Amino acid sequence: MDVLEKIFGKTAQMTVLKNLISHREDSTYLSGIAEETGLSHSSVARVIAPLVETGIVKEKPLGKQIRTFSLNMDSELTQLVLEFYDRIQEFAD
Repeated sequence: MDVLEKIFGKTAQMTVLKNLISHREDSTYLSGIAEETGLSHSSVARVIAPLVETGIVKEKPLGKQIRTFSLNMDSELTQLVLEFYDRIQEFAD
């Protein structure tokens, strides 16, 4: 368990956010996040919505049915989250 989980608990949203942070320069699909995290596709879709609404995550349509997701590196909020995440990892056991 990492420091972030010790403080905030292990939730699906935290798992998705950590996955996106670990791939911060990349875009991915819901199914890719689900596969990497072990969460169901529907769980990922449910918990990524608030991250998109707050502007931390960008959603980009790719065709009619496919959507890609990535951290919104232009967002000040995203930058604060990344700074916090990177700083708190310094306290990892």
